[in-house]
Amino acid sequence: MTYPTVAAQPSFPASELDVLAFWDADATFEASIARREGADEFVFYDGPPFANGLPHYGHLLTGFVKDAIPRYRTMRGQQVHRRFGWDCHGLPAEVVAEKELGISGHPAITKFGIDKFNDACRTSVLRFTDDWHRYVTRQARWVDFEHGYKTLDTPYMESVMWAFKTLWDKGLVYEGFRVLAYCWRCETPLSNTETRMDDVYKDRQDPAITVQFRLDSGENILAWTTTPWTLPSNLALAVGPDIDYAVMEQADKDGVAQRYILAESRLSAYEKELAGAIQVGTLTGAELVGRGYTPLFPFFADTENAFHVLAADFVSTEDGTGVVHMAPGFGEEDQIVCNAVGIPTICPMDEHGRFTADVPTYAGVHVFDSNADIIKALKARGLVVRHDSYQHSYPHCWRCAEPLVYRAISSWFVQVTAFRDRMVELNQEIRWVPEHVKEGSFGKWIANARDWSISRNRFWGSPIPVWRSDNPEFPRVDVYGSIADLERDFGVTVTDLHRPYVDDLVRPNPDDPSGKSMMRRVSQVLDCWFESGSMPFAQVHYPFENREWFESHNPGDFIVEYIGQTRGWFYTLHVLATALFDRPSFRTCVSHGIVQGDDGQKMSKSLNNYVDPMGVFDAYGSDAMRWYLLSSSILRGADMIVSEEGSRDAVRQVMLPIWNSWYFLSLYANAANTRGSFRTDSTDMLDRYILAKLHDLLATLTVTMDEYDLYAACASVRSFLDALTNWYVRRSRDRFWAGDQDAIDTLHTVLSLLCRALAPLLPLTTEAVYQPLTGERSVHLTDWPTADLVPADAALVDAMDLARDVCSSTLRLRKAHQLRVRQPLATLQIAVAGADRLARFRDLIADEVNVKQVDLTDDVASVATFDLQVVPAGLGPRLGDKTQHVIKAVKSGDWQHTVDANGGAGVVAGGVALLEGEYALKMVVQGDGASTPLSGSGVGNGGVVVLDTALTPELTAEGVTRDLVRMVQQARRDAGLQVSDRIALTLGVPESIRRQVIPFQHLLTDATLATSLTWGAGEPTGELDGDPIHVGVALAQ
Repeated sequence: MTYPTVAAQPSFPASELDVLAFWDADATFEASIARREGADEFVFYDGPPFANGLPHYGHLLTGFVKDAIPRYRTMRGQQVHRRFGWDCHGLPAEVVAEKELGISGHPAITKFGIDKFNDACRTSVLRFTDDWHRYVTRQARWVDFEHGYKTLDTPYMESVMWAFKTLWDKGLVYEGFRVLAYCWRCETPLSNTETRMDDVYKDRQDPAITVQFRLDSGENILAWTTTPWTLPSNLALAVGPDIDYAVMEQADKDGVAQRYILAESRLSAYEKELAGAIQVGTLTGAELVGRGYTPLFPFFADTENAFHVLAADFVSTEDGTGVVHMAPGFGEEDQIVCNAVGIPTICPMDEHGRFTADVPTYAGVHVFDSNADIIKALKARGLVVRHDSYQHSYPHCWRCAEPLVYRAISSWFVQVTAFRDRMVELNQEIRWVPEHVKEGSFGKWIANARDWSISRNRFWGSPIPVWRSDNPEFPRVDVYGSIADLERDFGVTVTDLHRPYVDDLVRPNPDDPSGKSMMRRVSQVLDCWFESGSMPFAQVHYPFENREWFESHNPGDFIVEYIGQTRGWFYTLHVLATALFDRPSFRTCVSHGIVQGDDGQKMSKSLNNYVDPMGVFDAYGSDAMRWYLLSSSILRGADMIVSEEGSRDAVRQVMLPIWNSWYFLSLYANAANTRGSFRTDSTDMLDRYILAKLHDLLATLTVTMDEYDLYAACASVRSFLDALTNWYVRRSRDRFWAGDQDAIDTLHTVLSLLCRALAPLLPLTTEAVYQPLTGERSVHLTDWPTADLVPADAALVDAMDLARDVCSSTLRLRKAHQLRVRQPLATLQIAVAGADRLARFRDLIADEVNVKQVDLTDDVASVATFDLQVVPAGLGPRLGDKTQHVIKAVKSGDWQHTVDANGGAGVVAGGVALLEGEYALKMVVQGDGASTPLSGSGVGNGGVVVLDTALTPELTAEGVTRDLVRMVQQARRDAGLQVSDRIALTLGVPESIRRQVIPFQHLLTDATLATSLTWGAGEPTGELDGDPIHVGVALAQ
């Protein structure tokens, strides 16, 4: 019995489609879950995508991780359900619906009909579900679409309602009038979480003006702002109490002396404007506090407690004048400071970002559009000291991309500050990959968390389940946490929790004996991030169903998304889990870097800055993209720009080596009319070595996969594949040619275990190899291969790896000296500590690097010495005066090699340890020959090889013969001969070459399976050292 015929040049995309079709027909995914029935369950939370666009590489990267880890945990014996989910509510859907319907703004939507608008939103978010199914399936990601959840489903929304009610009952939800980021295009506030996402801030050019305010004491105090539109709402000025302020005197255009006050440290920034002015005094900020001033505009001149100087710790002198103009309706810190002294919050802006009638001069004008008119009016009154422009990073709406404003607005909040410290404590229970995220971006974010604005003045979302009396004389607030409670109080069957149906639930206020006042729902809907954060329990309709399951399976074991979700989904999950359950939401979180588009920005559907991934799948296969992304440093938190070359390299460096090893095995085993079996008892040195290397790989993969370190896992595989293909297979070719069963069984065993170990990382390629290799149903229905399945041999691995280092270093020497490998050389000298380890590999090394003799020595000093050269420019900044001491020590020979506990090489000179970049070591070889340090041993460890490059006539002749072998082998391939076919060989070469070859004729015929050699003539088929030659091959009779 033999192996099936294997393609020498595979089409990975075509092979993948065959595997996907098999999985679908075989129900392999379902079988992988069913076979773990009753086993420990590994809980994976699938962060729901927003399905109003096609997936990009960022989604695919996350999807590859989401697939690799569950496959691994399944092979480790756990059951892993993988429910897909859809984020359906919120601004993303509404923005798309508005564009498609050609309407914009609350009045237009209300006129159109909230029910019809929400139907359009529902259609929009579900439009691409089939495309997502196609992409996710093509990337070989196993998920359960059939039992997936949608945040628009009534059971999901009811669980969200329960969460709000529970927070309310705990006193953790309140309504407040606060300054928040506000999108005037979407007519809704945003939370501080949404304004800290990585793609929110964009460069923007704004006018910057310095304005003078007339103090009651007669001086002009200067304030700088980049939001001139807020000046009509100015109610106070702020100074830093400990900042020194200069009082400058300068004559105005009428010759009248005027005094100006600004921070002393900012005088140089205003040198032009204060030309000729002299400093006549200095005041501290504390001395300015309490002084009154004349309002710039009359609109709010009667405001109680307003228009005086306040102290504020946030005032700085990094830019501006050291004086901050305060408009408490448009600045969070302004509001806090002003409210503390009794100044009210006034916000003369409507929901569209336009001035209200409270500012009649600019009423109906968008605040951004009013800047020019306001500046013009202030200039006409001589109040503008400086007018220029200011480019800065400014927050924009994360969905519609319009610049935000900050305005005071009524909103519902989760009081995160009440349990913030507990969030920090629970974060210690979470494993973060990379680890620095725990105390870095996530840890810092939660340590400074503010109350979370969770209400949106929109239409498409889960309703805020609060009903309020419409008559303030009979105040009452009812908060609901279930459909049953709604049906009980309103006496109707509730089937849809969306607007407008939920808004229609109205009942008389029980506290109003007249029965006239009614209980009506507040109009807002919940932030869609509140819904995403509810996913762990809402997806199973907790607490109404699956209570026991959830409480025994939460926290989840694993989640993964990109680093920006430390302020998004990771954060909202953690907030709600802490507040509701007093535990983390997840045990392990993988947070990868940002996948960037070809323009260097974050890859985004809205920017359309990436090529359709399906094209890459069709060209190279999805396994190629999977390996490319999983093996990149993006899983260590770095950002990356995706390129087609990455997938191409994955094919060349990983997938083809695996496939070529499988092809090699099938070719030679089938030629010997045999096939391999699972065995690990071969005594052959190369077999034992590759099995021991596999043992080490399996041990490493188990550790790295347990630690969710896919980057390190991929790196270890690359190293093993190099040993397998570029060493074991190549060095064992003669044994396979001879049909050696030990070699065939060993490679069969290695490929079998390797496919199982790489199944999570290359699911399609390993399946395509494993099924015909073993005849089993699927590699994904096997157990994880543990290291104890193959024997370890650390001493052999150490020695053979050293031999490989010797060979690779020597071959680099040959290349550097333009000595082709087919050209035999006389001797190779190897000087390295423990050289006796290489004694049993003498013949192997000699054959690999094509030398007649290999000499070994432990005495490295007899072969080479090292010249230490210090780099003063590198030493100076660190050592200062000690630099000369080190230089003198080196010149006198007072320096030594060192090796640290981890085997790292170093240098100490004059008792001072030198660092990398502060010195260079140059090897000086005694005598003739080409030499180079061993790459693996390091210069400090002193390993060196010396190659005799002198050529004798005999060596040259043998080299010519080996060149002829290569040409004959090529002729065999061109003739389509099988690897075991015997041939009759005809050579037409110049007499000088024939005389060189005659002594080595047996080498030529043995290597090419030639049963006869005829020296004759013929049409030239090639050149050898510039001479035309003829090579003729035919099947031997």
